[in-house]
Amino acid sequence: MEPIIGPKPAENVITDGSTESFMADVVEASKDTPVIVDFWATWCAPCKQLTPMLEKAVQAAGGAVRMVKIDIDQNQALAGQLRIQSVPTVMAFKDGQPVDGFAGALPESQIKAFIDRLTGDTGPSPINAMVDAGHEALAAGDPNGALQAFGQAAQAAPDNLAALAGLAQSYVALGDLDQAENVLSLVPEGKREAAEVKSAKAAVSLAREAGEAAGNVMELEAKLAADADDLQARFDLALAAQAAGDRERAADELLEIFRRDQGWNDDAARKQLIKLFDAAGPTDPFTLTYRRRLSAMMFS
Repeated sequence: MEPIIGPKPAENVITDGSTESFMADVVEASKDTPVIVDFWATWCAPCKQLTPMLEKAVQAAGGAVRMVKIDIDQNQALAGQLRIQSVPTVMAFKDGQPVDGFAGALPESQIKAFIDRLTGDTGPSPINAMVDAGHEALAAGDPNGALQAFGQAAQAAPDNLAALAGLAQSYVALGDLDQAENVLSLVPEGKREAAEVKSAKAAVSLAREAGEAAGNVMELEAKLAADADDLQARFDLALAAQAAGDRERAADELLEIFRRDQGWNDDAARKQLIKLFDAAGPTDPFTLTYRRRLSAMMFS
């Protein structure tokens, strides 16, 4: 007996795919109906949990979405082209383009929400949710948690700038600046001026400068007590404060240099402040406050 309420389970909406059939089964087919691609492997335990839940949700959608399952071991070239680094990984295609995705197993409620978005409902995608989780982890002082969240988002959507920038910021927080720069090198050249990318690049630059900052705080403060016009000592003190994570102290010292001599050392104080602003981001309260103070000095 057919159910009286709810969609009738659709037939032939779940198929096995391959490298050879990918264009037809996924890219071309998604121009008519959204297609979910489930990348899996026989040895993957989480895949055995996720795939049945995906199949159930796709069947329940009544033909509004299709599903193609691809064994990465049998289709290594395709997995490499799409940068599939772990399984399970799920990608959604619509109108011939990848539009959403996630890595790892999700609960049924999130799988349903994922499919609802593909079929017209709105809401934050799993990628955006992972990016948000990464930012929350960074703000909470958990760079390892941030690294995992941003990494999953970047794996599911390799061109997502927020995910790549967040991943780089996570490596900065962990002190791995080389890896942060490696991540940023993946950003397409035409998108490297995006705000989140510039922020991550500035964070790497500041971290390198902070690591090279000479002198300790007490020694530098003693130099300034003896000579308040020792602008190099004040600049080094700003770098030392920056290294300690005290960006407000760093900005205060840089503003003081600017007040005393705007052109000192080829405008070094203002340039360093701009790096701090770029690293914090244009809407951060720190940036808004100190940019306003800098502007007041420049145009007074």
